[in-house]
Amino acid sequence: MTRVLLWLAVAACSTLAAPAAGPPVWQLVWHDEFDGTSLDATKWVRETGGGGWGNAELEFYTDRPENAHIDAGYLVIAARRETFGNRDYTSARLKTQGFGAWQYGRIEARIQIPRGQGLWPAFWLLGDNIPSAGWPTCGEIDIMENIGKEPGRIHGTVHGPGYSGAGGISSAYDLPAGAFADTFHVYAIEWEPAAIRWYVDDALYKTVTPRDLPGRWVYDHPFFVILNVAVGGYWPGSPDATTVFPQTMRVDYVRVYEKRGG
Repeated sequence: MTRVLLWLAVAACSTLAAPAAGPPVWQLVWHDEFDGTSLDATKWVRETGGGGWGNAELEFYTDRPENAHIDAGYLVIAARRETFGNRDYTSARLKTQGFGAWQYGRIEARIQIPRGQGLWPAFWLLGDNIPSAGWPTCGEIDIMENIGKEPGRIHGTVHGPGYSGAGGISSAYDLPAGAFADTFHVYAIEWEPAAIRWYVDDALYKTVTPRDLPGRWVYDHPFFVILNVAVGGYWPGSPDATTVFPQTMRVDYVRVYEKRGG
């Protein structure tokens, strides 16, 4: 009996002495769940225009709901084969520039990408000093890019001074089976002062630090978010007879977290 009482006393003391749980590592600071009836104009800018966007792209980005709208809790970006302006395809390019930009944290989105030769969906970040610094000095962080001829592969890349365009520092993540367009996946980076890490569905597949770069580390200021579906361009090539339109990218959410404590 004495031993039992002693054990209970020790257990009680151990329970009382247990440290309190610390704050969560990631705290949500901005998000869009796309649960409304229309795109939130206080969070997103619809960027418009043709001209190739420096990549010989074939689409004209419009501000029409036909190319970007909310449907049943998803943001839907639709690439269409149609003549608009000086282009034979339309799509949408949305950005948070002017409404939201963040320095460090976890930035993620749950996305089902489109499929087909010539499609180029992307979820990425640009330095908000681009008006003054220009590209690539402002820095670019590509969280997810896919080109249609690689249905089971996505890419994570950084572009900066001395390592931009085809010289960007990039890694790929391959599905063991199937295509990324088959279902939703979560694409994310975790960004700290001296490291950026890339994830697909919580699988870490790439880390970049300043020593990995042939040029200057320019990821020390706020960046804004971009979502778009390009058609054609130097990298994906043009659509062909196998490409079915319209093609859609569905986005369940975009979330930004900041690190708070341990």
